[in-house]
Amino acid sequence: MPPPLHRTSGQALWLGAAALLLATTGCRRHDSHATAHEPVQGGTLIYATDREPICLDPHVQGDMPQVFLAEQYLDSLVAMDGSGRILPWLATDWTVSEDGRTYIFHLRHDVTFTDGTPFTAEAVRANLDHMVDPHTQSSTAGGYIKQYAGTDIIDTYTAAVHLKTPYAAFLEVLAQGFLGIESPRALARPRDENCQNPVGSGPFRIVRWDHQSQILLERNPAYRWGSPTAHHTGPAYLDRIEWRIIPEASVRFAALQAGEVDVIDSLPPEAETPARRNPDLWLLMADRPGNPTNGTLNIKRAPFDDIRVREAFIRSADIDGALASVFFHHYRRAGGPLSPTTPFYSPTFEHHADYDPDRARALLDQAGWTGRTEDGIRTRNGHALIVHIPLKASLSAAERTLWEQVQATARATGFDVRLENGDDTSILEREGHWDYDVRIGYWNTNTADVLRIVFSSAFLGAAGVGGHHQNEAGFSDPTFDQIVNDALLTTDPDKRRALYLQAQTIAARNFLQITTYPQSTRLALSRAVHDVRLEPSLNVTSLYDAWVTR
Repeated sequence: MPPPLHRTSGQALWLGAAALLLATTGCRRHDSHATAHEPVQGGTLIYATDREPICLDPHVQGDMPQVFLAEQYLDSLVAMDGSGRILPWLATDWTVSEDGRTYIFHLRHDVTFTDGTPFTAEAVRANLDHMVDPHTQSSTAGGYIKQYAGTDIIDTYTAAVHLKTPYAAFLEVLAQGFLGIESPRALARPRDENCQNPVGSGPFRIVRWDHQSQILLERNPAYRWGSPTAHHTGPAYLDRIEWRIIPEASVRFAALQAGEVDVIDSLPPEAETPARRNPDLWLLMADRPGNPTNGTLNIKRAPFDDIRVREAFIRSADIDGALASVFFHHYRRAGGPLSPTTPFYSPTFEHHADYDPDRARALLDQAGWTGRTEDGIRTRNGHALIVHIPLKASLSAAERTLWEQVQATARATGFDVRLENGDDTSILEREGHWDYDVRIGYWNTNTADVLRIVFSSAFLGAAGVGGHHQNEAGFSDPTFDQIVNDALLTTDPDKRRALYLQAQTIAARNFLQITTYPQSTRLALSRAVHDVRLEPSLNVTSLYDAWVTR
C-alpha cells in the first residue's frame, strides 16, 4: 500500500511565525517611493549588477548572481511569503505522506514554457533529476535535495516526489529560485548550451547573453501564473530588461546618478549616504537569511586544528571596528552562525567570540605559541604562526579592505596573516584541495538547515563546479550530525527550534568561523522606477511588478 497521506492546504503551510523572522527581524527596507499612479505598460528597465553569472541556469553550481537573474525568468513549485508561509504556485496543492518521504504535487494545467513546452509532471521530474545529476555540478540546488530519490508520474498534472529520508525543509528550499522549474526540452540540451540560454515559464525570457557586458530579457506575453506574493496578475509591465554587468562599484553608482541605468544592486557602503540625500533616487534594502558573510577556518590542518588557536584568531579580529571604518556603520555585525533573518535564529551567539586580544594572547600561550620573531610573529618549535587567506579577484574592494583590517589586528596578537590574491578559478581549485587556512564566503538560504550544509560531515565531499566543499571548515562531529538530521524529521516548529539552538551552540563553541555581517540586497533606484520588489524567500530582486516612467 502507498504510505498514508496528510493534506497540506492549498492556502498555506504555516511553519511557525515565532520561528520565522525571515522578512521582519533585521530587515532594513527603504521604499518611500509609493505612488498612487496606475502602472505604465511598456518600456525598458536597465539594471546594473556587480557580478556576471558563471551560468544562467541556477541549477549549475548556484551562486547569488544566478538566482537574481533566475527570479526574472523562472517560476517555482511553491512560494514563500514574508511571514514564512509556503504558498501554492505552479503546484496548486500537495499532500505529504505520514513518514515524510513522499510529496504528491497537483499542478496547474495552464502553464507553458517560453519554448512552447507545456508544464506537466514530467517537467517536475526532469528538473529534480537534473538538479541531482552529478553532470549538472549543482552545489546549491543539488545540495539542498540530497534526499531526493525519484519522481513517479501519476498523471499528466500529478507528480509523486520520493525522498530517501524525511526532509522538513523540502518545501522551504523549493520556494527558492535556485530550484526554479525549467523547460525539460531545454534541459535535454548539453549543459553549456543550457547555461547560455535556459528556458523558463516566468514573466520574462532570456534573449541574449553578451558575455562580460549584458543579458537581455523580453516580456513573456503569455504569462498568467505569477507568484502569489506578486502585486498584479498577467504579463509583466516592462517590455525589456537590460541586465548590465558593471563590476566597479563607483562606476555603477555614477551610471545611476547620470541616468544611464535605472537600478543598481550591491550599492557600495560609501555611496549609501549620498544616495539617501539624492532626491532623484530611492533605496530598497533587506538582509538575507542563511550563514552570514564569514571567514571559515580550515580545521583539517595546522594551525587551526587546535581549537585554542582558532578562538585566539577569531578574538584577534576587530570586526566591529572594521565594519565601522570600512562600511561607514551601514552594515551591522552578525556574530553567530545564522544571520538574524533566518528561521530559528538565536541571538545567544552574537557576542560569543567578540574581539578580545588579551584572551587571544593567553590562548596562544596555552597552545605553545610562546616564541617571537623579530617583528612580533608568534612561533612554536621554530615555526611561525602563519595564516593563508586566498582572495578571489571577484571579491569586492570593501570586503578586501575588511580582511586587511583583520590582518592588522591579528598581527598585533602574533598572527602572520597572508592575503593571497588570485583569479577565481585558481582560488576555487585551491579550495577544492583544502589549500587554505581561511576561506571567505557565505551561504544564503531561507532555512536553518544551512547549518547542516556548512558544518555537517555529509557535506565534506566535493560538489559543484571547481570541486569545492560546502563544509569548508572540515568539521565532523557525530553529535552535531545527529542534531541537524533530527531537525529534518519533524515539522513541529518548537522541536526544530530546540534542535537548531543545539546546533548553533556546537558550531559557535567550536570556533569555526569569523562571522562578519549578514549578506544583504542593497538596491538604489531612479525615481522613474516603480514597484521593484524583493522576493520573500531570499530577498532578491523581482521585476515582475516593476514599471517605468520617463
